Amino acid sequence: MIIKLYNTLTRKVEEFKPINPPTVGMYSCGPTVYNYAHLGHARTYVFADILKRVLTYFGFEVKHVMNITDVGHLTEADISDEGQDKIEMAAKKEKKTVWDIAKFYTDDFFKMIDDLNIIRPLVVCKATEHIGEMIELIKKIEKNGFTYIIDRGVCFDTSKFPAYPDFARLNLEKMKKGARVEFDPQKKNPTDFWLWRFSNPEEKRQMEWDSPWAPRQARGKVKGFPGWHIECSAMSMKYLGERFDIHTGGIDHIPVHHTNEIAQNWAATGHQVVNYWIHGEFLEVEGQKMSKSLGNFYRVEDLKNKGYNPVALRYLFLNTHYRTKLNFTWNSLKAAQKTLDKLYEIFEGLKQSPEREVLSGQKLEKIDKFQEDFREALANDLNLPQAVAIVWKMLKSNIPSYDKKELLLDWDQVLGLGFTEARSKKQEVRISEEVKKLVSEREKLRKQGNWQEADEIRKKINKLGYIIEDTDKGPRLKPVLK
Repeated sequence: MIIKLYNTLTRKVEEFKPINPPTVGMYSCGPTVYNYAHLGHARTYVFADILKRVLTYFGFEVKHVMNITDVGHLTEADISDEGQDKIEMAAKKEKKTVWDIAKFYTDDFFKMIDDLNIIRPLVVCKATEHIGEMIELIKKIEKNGFTYIIDRGVCFDTSKFPAYPDFARLNLEKMKKGARVEFDPQKKNPTDFWLWRFSNPEEKRQMEWDSPWAPRQARGKVKGFPGWHIECSAMSMKYLGERFDIHTGGIDHIPVHHTNEIAQNWAATGHQVVNYWIHGEFLEVEGQKMSKSLGNFYRVEDLKNKGYNPVALRYLFLNTHYRTKLNFTWNSLKAAQKTLDKLYEIFEGLKQSPEREVLSGQKLEKIDKFQEDFREALANDLNLPQAVAIVWKMLKSNIPSYDKKELLLDWDQVLGLGFTEARSKKQEVRISEEVKKLVSEREKLRKQGNWQEADEIRKKINKLGYIIEDTDKGPRLKPVLK
């Protein structure tokens, strides 16, 4: 079956043709580990996970590489490639070492990844462990005539790459008239960006390295650190080669970060390195951009604390196409949680069904049609909303329960909802000692036949945020979704 994907490079939905099938080289821009991962990050990495799962489902062997940015990402890098290093700033603010900051937030990121049932990349590479590769790549770019040195570092001269504005459809004339944020007056063009920054002698950095470059007035070696963009080029080519298939990221990376990657890739190699650039849309919260100032900066951990299963967020994401903006609301998450629980219950019921012995030709055709429709939805630029609709259509059909179970298990290779571990995937209920004590007291009263007093304790448990269900195996607590 032909897989079609939207390629930002051409602004078209194209047939996917890997360079060396069945192998697919795929690079994902990873997090800058200076703060907690939030729901916007969650959507970006669920999207990349779905893409990888779909390719694997269709028989490809995906070599997935993702970076960890633990140095060089400046505070204004998304718009002007200026500002201060985000990791260094976080270290000063939290009074920790930069290494402690990077490790803490990297661990937090991977905790989110695991909570969302995202398959970890085959290769996870840290920027700080690839400084040598970045220096060598900058040397190549320098040798090919695309750089110049000013007081603060080594710059990429975007005027030497005529195709620079093409990827993001940039209006360079408008930028020259001052539409972009202020830039270093020594830079030749507003779009020129840092390949290597010299450390400011007046501000001691924790992360800095020797390099072949220094300001002209400097005597001897000057320590410095890499720019944000060079790390992705250096590490993607190290692990995937100078030509590979797919690069993923959020649409916010298109105007600067990915545009700069393309420029420096070309400057170093003389050709386009990546064939398919695939981007996921933004996530908003209650119709607004997520920010701490608006009080709508949410993490997956916040969802768990309110009693939600993180996989419910994954299910919510599946119902909106990756190229469509998604508006997160608590009501939509609550609905996703209820639907996911219903799916788990259905699957548990299907697991009890005996293996069928005979299947009519008509039902066999139905099963084949469901399978074909599901695969076509995936192959059509990852149309997961349509695929989810097919799941429900199949479950409501009259095909045997055994076949429903088998299809659900097969399709979950892509959906990643964890049906084979449905019970364990349910959110663990965090129960306080106070609630545990009340449950124990209620059980004693019930055994004594004191039903009225037991019911009063039930009401207290409800007020503390839990629903108590009496089962053959004893009381079971469920959090009240907030």
